[in-house]
Amino acid sequence: MKRTLGVCYYPEHWDESLWAEDAARMVDTGLTWVRIGEFAWSRIEPQPGTFHWDWLDRAIEVLGGAGLRVVLGTPTATPPRWMLDKLPDMLAVDAQGRPRKFGSRRHYCFSHLGYRADARRIAGLMAERYGRHPHIGAWQTDNEYACHDTTLSYSDAARAGFRDWLAQKYQSPDALNRAWGNVFWSMEYDGFDQIDLPNLTVTEPNPSHVLDFRRYASDQVVAFNRAQVEEIRKHSDAPILHNYMGRETSFDHFKVGADLDGASWDSYPIGFLSDRVEADDAHRARFLRQGDPDNQAFHHDLYRAVGKAAKTAGAVPRWWVMEQQPGPVNWAPWNPAPLPGMARLWAWEAFAHGAEAVCYFRWRQAPFAQEQNHAGLLRPDSAPAPALAEAAQVAAELKEVPEEAGCAPAEAALVFDYESAWAWETQPQGRDFSAFALAFSAYKALRRAGLNIDILPPDCADLSGYKLVLAPGLMTISEPLRAALRAFGGIALVGPRAGLRTPDFAIPTPMGPALDGLGVTVALSESLPPGIEVPLEGGGAFATWRDVLEGDAPVVLRSEDGTPAIMGDGPVRVLGGWPTDATWDRLLTEMLPGLGLTHLGLADGLRLRDTASHRFVFNYAPEPAVFEGTEVPPAGVLRLPLG
Repeated sequence: MKRTLGVCYYPEHWDESLWAEDAARMVDTGLTWVRIGEFAWSRIEPQPGTFHWDWLDRAIEVLGGAGLRVVLGTPTATPPRWMLDKLPDMLAVDAQGRPRKFGSRRHYCFSHLGYRADARRIAGLMAERYGRHPHIGAWQTDNEYACHDTTLSYSDAARAGFRDWLAQKYQSPDALNRAWGNVFWSMEYDGFDQIDLPNLTVTEPNPSHVLDFRRYASDQVVAFNRAQVEEIRKHSDAPILHNYMGRETSFDHFKVGADLDGASWDSYPIGFLSDRVEADDAHRARFLRQGDPDNQAFHHDLYRAVGKAAKTAGAVPRWWVMEQQPGPVNWAPWNPAPLPGMARLWAWEAFAHGAEAVCYFRWRQAPFAQEQNHAGLLRPDSAPAPALAEAAQVAAELKEVPEEAGCAPAEAALVFDYESAWAWETQPQGRDFSAFALAFSAYKALRRAGLNIDILPPDCADLSGYKLVLAPGLMTISEPLRAALRAFGGIALVGPRAGLRTPDFAIPTPMGPALDGLGVTVALSESLPPGIEVPLEGGGAFATWRDVLEGDAPVVLRSEDGTPAIMGDGPVRVLGGWPTDATWDRLLTEMLPGLGLTHLGLADGLRLRDTASHRFVFNYAPEPAVFEGTEVPPAGVLRLPLG
C-alpha cells in the first residue's frame, strides 16, 4: 500500500462547470483520493423513491476521468427533511427528554429500526449502482458516529430496544436484579417492561443500569454500521471504512471496526487543543498553532489498532486520516490558524504512524451555511489557501520515499478500553477523573521517552512482541489479557484503578486487581482534588487518584507516608496511583534500562516515530529544537535512515 494524499469534495455545492477544473487542480497538487457523497442524500433522493443519480454519475466520471480515485460516502448522517414526515419519531432525545430537531446533521436515533432500514436501503442502492464502478476505490459509512453527543438517545425506540436487549442478556428479571444489586434502595423489577432509561432520576441512577445502557447504545452503533456494510458488500469488493473522531469514547470503536476493512479518523489538532485536551494555559499558548504534541499520535495509534480489529495476526492494518485540518476550523471555542508548515508535519506524522492515506478537509472553503469559517485548500474564491502548497510539498516528497505504508514494530504498548471509560464516567468518584485522560497521560510519557507505541484492545491475548506494557484504568481485566500477562516476558504496569469492578459493576471478591499469583489487593481508593498530591519516596507524586495497596508481593516503591506505591517485582506490577508527568518520566527512566531501552527525554515538543526504514523527528515547538546534533525548525520534519 503506497502512501497517498486526498481531499474531501462536495460537487453538489458547486456549479458543474467547476468540477473539471477542480479535478485537474487536485491532480496537479499531487492528490490521489477524493471523498464525496456523505452529505448528499437530499440531492440523491429529493423525494421518497425519486432518485437523481445523474449528477453523481457525472461527478464520479469527471473526478475519476482526471485520474482520481473516489471514496464514496453513504449519506446517512444527513437524512433529508422528508424523512421526518415519514418517520416523525426517528429523532434522538437528549438526557433531559428533549427531541433533537432537524436543521443541522446527525438528527437520528441509532435505535430507530425504521430509520436503520432506510439507511440500509440507501446504502444498498448506492452500492448496487456504484459497487463495481472502476473509479470507486473505497467506501465510507455515514460520517463521524457520535458527533454532537448523538450516541446516547433517550427515545421511545431506545427504551423498547434496551428492554429487549436486557431480556436477551439476563433472561429473567430476578437475574437482572441480582446482577444490578437492585435490593439497594428497593430498585427491584418484576418485569423487563418496568425498566426505564437511566435519565431524569432524582439522584444518580444505579451504575450497573447505566453501564448496561452504555453497552446497549454502543451495540446500536455497531448494528447501524453493520447494516450498511452488509449491503455494500453485496455489490462491492472495495474497502469499507468509517471516519471516527478524536477524543470520542461513547461507543466501542473496536467492535464497529470488526465489521470494516480498516479505520480512518478526522484529525483537527488545533481544534482539539482548544476543547479536548487537558492542559494548562501555558501549554495551550505554547502549542496554540500546532496542537498538542501527542494527541494526534495517540489517535493514529488507536485507529491503527481499530483498523486491525478484523485482521488476522501479523496483517498490516489499513488506516487513514479521512479529514486533516488545513487551516482554521469553525467549531472550537477559539480557532487560530496553523503555524506555517503544520499541515505538512501533520501529514508526515500520520504516515510515520502507518497511515495509507491522508485526506485534507476540504478542497474549497464553503461560502455558505454552518462551515463558512472552516478553511480548505482553496479559499471560497478558488485562490490557493496556505495549506495547498504544503499539500503539494508532501505529495512531491512522497515520491522520494518509496517505502510502503506502515510503521516499525513498537517496543511499548498501552491497553485502552472504551467500556472502562463508560464505567468511570458513570461513577468517577472524583469530579475530574477521566479514563481517557489517565490513558493519555501514560501514552504521553511513553512518547516523551522516545518509544514507538502500539495501542491494544482490552481483550488482547498476545503481548509477546513488547518489552513494556501499561494498562491503566481498566474496570475489569479480561481473561485473554490475564493469560497474556501470565506469559509476558517484559514489564507490565497495571493500574491505577484497574480490575476494581466485575462486569456487572460490583466490587469483586477477592478484591481487585486479583492478578494470578501476584498477591496484591486494592484495599482503599481515594480521589484527590486539584492541588493535592501524595509525595513518593525519592521524588515525584501521585495526583487525582490513589489506590492503597496491600498484600504479600514485594514493594517496589512507597509513598512518603509509607504506603506501597508499586508492588510486584516480577513481570507484572501494580501501580497504586495516577503519576504526575514528572513521576511518569521518573518511573520510565528507572524501568527502561532493564528492558534494554533508553529514555531519550525528548525536548518539549520534539517527538519521534520509526518506520521500517526511517526515523521521523517532528518539532511541534514554536522554536527550533535539536535532535542528535541536527536542528529541526518549528513545524519541521526530519527524516533519518535507520540501520
